[in-house]
This record gives sequence, C-alpha cells and structure tokens, in this order.
Amino acid sequence: MSTESSSSNDKTKPNTLFLNTSRLDYDEGNKLDFSHLSEITNFIRNDVDHVVDDNDGSEILKLIEEANAEIVITKEMEISASTFKKFPKSVKLHCEAGTGYNNIPIEVARSKGISVCNIPTYSNESVAHMVITYIMNFSAAIFEQAKLLQSGDKRNFYGAFSHPIYEITGKTLGLIGGSGTIGRCVCDVAIPLGMNIIISSRNPSLPDGHKYANHPQVKVVSSLPELLQNSDFVSINCPLNAQTRHMIGEKEIKQMKKSAFLINTARGAIINEEELIQCMKEKVIAGCGLDTQEVEPPKEDSGLWDLENVFLTPHIGWRRLETRQRLVDMTASNIEAYISGDPTNVVN
Repeated sequence: MSTESSSSNDKTKPNTLFLNTSRLDYDEGNKLDFSHLSEITNFIRNDVDHVVDDNDGSEILKLIEEANAEIVITKEMEISASTFKKFPKSVKLHCEAGTGYNNIPIEVARSKGISVCNIPTYSNESVAHMVITYIMNFSAAIFEQAKLLQSGDKRNFYGAFSHPIYEITGKTLGLIGGSGTIGRCVCDVAIPLGMNIIISSRNPSLPDGHKYANHPQVKVVSSLPELLQNSDFVSINCPLNAQTRHMIGEKEIKQMKKSAFLINTARGAIINEEELIQCMKEKVIAGCGLDTQEVEPPKEDSGLWDLENVFLTPHIGWRRLETRQRLVDMTASNIEAYISGDPTNVVN
C-alpha cells in the first residue's frame, strides 16, 4: 500500500486524504481527473480499494496522522465508531464520495465537531438507467437466453421459444421511494416508453412543482401493498435507514404478482435477503435483479449466487466513467464550499 501526493505541499491549503482512491479510479491508466482537488488542497491519494478497519483502526489512523489531514474522503468504506472516535484533531471534514453514508458513524462525527458531507445527486441518471436496463432485459428474457447459450443450449433458435417475452408499453412500474430525484429520473425514461407508474409515498400526492405531479401515467399511493399487488416491475429507490431496513421480505414479496420482477439499485439491506432467497427458490415471483446486496460482494456461501431467477450485478449503477468523474468533481465542489466557509451537503 502506498500513498502519493498529487500536489506540492502548500501551507495555505488544507491537507486532503482520499483513503481508498482506487474504489473510484480503477481503470487502466487511471482515467479520472483529480486536478481540481489538487488545485484547492494538498491532495493525497491512497491507491487501494479499501483500508481494513481492524480492531483498533490502526492503519486508517496512521494514514490520517501521516497526512496531517484536515479533510478525509472515503468511498463506501466502513469506519467503525471506535475508530472514528480516535480521529486526530486535525480532521474537520469527512467527505463520503457517494450518496449513502450509513458507513460513517454520524453521531460520533457530530460529537467530535467533524462535519460529514455526501454527494446526493451525482448518479441519478446512471442509477435510473440501471433500473431500465433490468426492465428491458427481463421483458426480453435476455439474461435467460444468454445462460442457455453459455451452456450450449440453442433451443430458442430452432423451436418454440421457451421464455415469456413481452412489450413494456402499458406495463406498470412500481417505485418504492419514487418521489425523489432518482425516481423522477426513472420516470423520465419509463414514461416515454409507455409505462404506467405507481409511486409509494407517505404523502397522498407528489409535492407542488414535481415534474410528474398530476401526470396521467403516474399514480401515488400511501399503501405499499397496493403498489406491490398492481406492479409488473417493482423498483426500490429509497434510502436505507431504520425504517427501511428489511422493509421488503417474504410478506411483501408474496403480495407481488407471480409474473412480476423485483429490482434493487438502492441499498441491499432494504431487502431481507434470507427471506428473498427462500421466495426465489419457491418461484414466488418471476425474477429479481440486484445491483446492491446486503453484503457486497455476497459471501461465498450466499444462496444468491446459485438462483436461476436472481440476477446479480456488482453495484455498477454508479460505476460508469462519466458518473465517477462527476463524483470527483462534485466532491471537489463540496470541499471548495467548506474552504470558503459555506459548506454544502452536510448530513450531520
């Protein structure tokens, strides 16, 4: 493991340490541009995918202390409360290079006077396109056909087609947590394709000024069962918190149509994975697409790997090159706002 500075040390600039740069910048030749960060701070990159937070957090703390970091950046890297409590006094800002921040002990950060900021909007279109990609693949049985060909089975080329395929025009897409920005971006693509939308919300209608308020193809319901029972595709687009953890389990899946598909591009723990596995073994619904899992990657003995009707992708909703560059640029903007004394996207 090595650290390298991308700028000469300037005592008028804060020291910034990106603890796991390779989580973002993993392409051959390091395609991402960090020049803005280097212009506004003394930027230090630690080119690993993650730093293990062991029992005492010694490796993380050593890197922060060696950098004398005022600003720490992480991407989807778990930091325990016990380690965060030991952060040196130099640290004033912790930037999560992403939307979710459940990997950071917010209460501990608040108690230490460390501001935590995130990037709530960098991957809206990319994640929305991931939802549509799953829908398109499910509607044409692309995944199943690819599996047959990989096993040498060419039956669909010579005989009756062995999987149901259908147009998505007129089908209903249920969006759990769909009143937010990503849900709106999903609607931007799904509605022109002719899909009908059901959005679950605690409010009886979309807020004033929402792009799809009173749209003829959009219905808002306060009842999750109503959404589940009437959707051909169900997409999870809500954040993970105490209220949403394991909100989708056996009871909810059994309320869906037998022909329906479940898609999760949000956070894996919103689904009770053990109950999902059992439901998919019993073929309660037609299929499931998971870009996020409760543990990423799933454990080697996870039942998810071997289910023929569950399709996994390694959390790629945010990984498109343009999306990752936008994330770097927006992280730099957060830090620039902090330096100017007007911090943005602070979550604590």
